[in-house]
Amino acid sequence: MKRVAAALAGLAAAVALPVHAQPKLMGWADLMGRPLPKATARVAYGPDPLQVAEVWRPDGKGPFPTVLMIHGGCWLSGLANLHIMDYAAEDLRKRGIAVWNVEYRGVDRPGGGYPGTFQDVNAAADAMLAHANEYGLRTRKIVVLGHSAGGQLALWLAARGKLAKSSPLYDPKRLDILWTVSLGGLPDLATAKEGCSEKTVSRLLAGSTAADPLADTSPASLLPTPVARMLIHGGLDETSPPSQGKAYVAKARAAHDIRAWSYSIPGEGHVEEISPGSRTWAAVTQGLDSVFHSKDAAWVLQLSPSLP
Repeated sequence: MKRVAAALAGLAAAVALPVHAQPKLMGWADLMGRPLPKATARVAYGPDPLQVAEVWRPDGKGPFPTVLMIHGGCWLSGLANLHIMDYAAEDLRKRGIAVWNVEYRGVDRPGGGYPGTFQDVNAAADAMLAHANEYGLRTRKIVVLGHSAGGQLALWLAARGKLAKSSPLYDPKRLDILWTVSLGGLPDLATAKEGCSEKTVSRLLAGSTAADPLADTSPASLLPTPVARMLIHGGLDETSPPSQGKAYVAKARAAHDIRAWSYSIPGEGHVEEISPGSRTWAAVTQGLDSVFHSKDAAWVLQLSPSLP
């Protein structure tokens, strides 16, 4: 209990650091200009070249606590791929946490959009279960972590058990998700156009024939969700500002869902959210340490509401 309390106190302290001047935010060149680490293995979960996941296996004997990771890029394969998460994945690997880093078909690729993008995420998660023994992955109480559009997909994956069997996105396999972490995510597709353009969101949903295309795609439409969720935003994130997370949590509370929390990191932006060395990423790793290594994870749930 003391270890969890100390970890969360450090997380709260990181959030509360004062900002005296407008900082220079990181750009993508600042992140991707670093030497690119290399994954342990690459696994295909479908026939398309984009239907792959990369494994980041820690040294030593498993099974290891596991994070299923989903990159962003406004659901556009031409804008970003799984390698923008490599630095975060390698940092977790060094901390003894295995990572299953997912690629998927974006709306600008054949088969992407609705239902393909969502079905890819389902298939990638199912493949993680199938290959768990091979790579020493512990698939009990996993954490799903996504950034930007990947945050939307991570929150959606946490709620997939609520989908109607009639939905093309339905997947009967059970995922044992302890926490979902959305970093600069877009939890409500009704407002995601503010960060990723109305055209892109429309392309994501274009294949749906449902009366309400948001009903089986938007995390904000799948509340209450029976998985603990943390929505973390850089305070200066313009792609997905803290207001996105706060609005989602407000909708969750209105649906009597008390297992979602949102907070922002002052002085940091969208790229810092997945950049080792940033205060935002330090907050993430402290939180993961408390989740994976605490003897009493229930205390995390009890103490989390005290965070901003």
